[in-house]
Amino acid sequence: AGLCAGILATVLVQSSSVSTATIVGLVGAGTLNVDAAVPMIMGANIGTTITNTLASLASITRSDEFRRAFAAATQHDLFNIIAVLIFLPLQISTGFLSTAASWLADLIGGYGGGGKPRSPIKEIVREPVERIQGLLDAPIESDRVLGAVLLVIGLSLIFFSLAFITVNMRRLFAEQLERSLNSAVARGSGLVGMAIGTVTTIAVQSSSITTSILIPLVASGVLALRNAFPITLGANVGTTVTALLASLAVDLRAGLVVALTHTLFNLAGIGLIYPFRPLREVPVRLAEKVSRIAAVHPLLVALYVIGIFIVGPVVGIVLLR
Repeated sequence: AGLCAGILATVLVQSSSVSTATIVGLVGAGTLNVDAAVPMIMGANIGTTITNTLASLASITRSDEFRRAFAAATQHDLFNIIAVLIFLPLQISTGFLSTAASWLADLIGGYGGGGKPRSPIKEIVREPVERIQGLLDAPIESDRVLGAVLLVIGLSLIFFSLAFITVNMRRLFAEQLERSLNSAVARGSGLVGMAIGTVTTIAVQSSSITTSILIPLVASGVLALRNAFPITLGANVGTTVTALLASLAVDLRAGLVVALTHTLFNLAGIGLIYPFRPLREVPVRLAEKVSRIAAVHPLLVALYVIGIFIVGPVVGIVLLR
């Protein structure tokens, strides 16, 4: 159910940065535990890929372009789905990702020594938060209602702040990225592509922007499908920085553990699949097959999107709650 909730929440807000930062905040506040949050974080990885799929629809009237565009979009979907199918059962049965993240949290945050690290972000926002709370204390007597109102305000601020950053960073970087992306990847290895994807996503604070830029480039034939693949993997890693930053603003160590689990999950997926050619070809070849079918039967694209990103998660939540 947590996995499905993560997919659906990310689809609804159209941003894994928002959903993962929110999850980290809830864990850091003690509202959600780590075991429940990890599947949600993994679900966010799948949910964010809907943007690529929607971007590919711009070429739906041109069969060859659409085939390439849809392949570029679905290889990201399929890689993330495969990674979840491998690592979610392992995490549930052994807890290896959260255990490793817990060890890193102790190492990075100094929790192992019993001290509580001072959050620089929390210190910055403390005064304005206290002022807002003070203004609402008088008209709202119920602590529960006040908490709900503050939660809505906080989530709204996260959403609009990230949206503002995303829009403006795209204006600054998108054009330059489109000009230089293919030549940079073509000259280097997959590691270069991953580095480009990671750095770009950190810069624009949105994996959706990074991967959506790739779609028209692949559709037009400027960027090869297999050159685009490592960039999408790098985007997976880059988007985890938002959750790591969010963890700086929470009190509980668990928030940092969840953020690090998100990073480790993406790194583990890359480490297991990408170095081995037969394995890394699986999502790419599946994407090529799916895209050939989609080019002939465009109606199936709608069924794919609705099934994977909406109906499937809703059914999962209803059945598994």
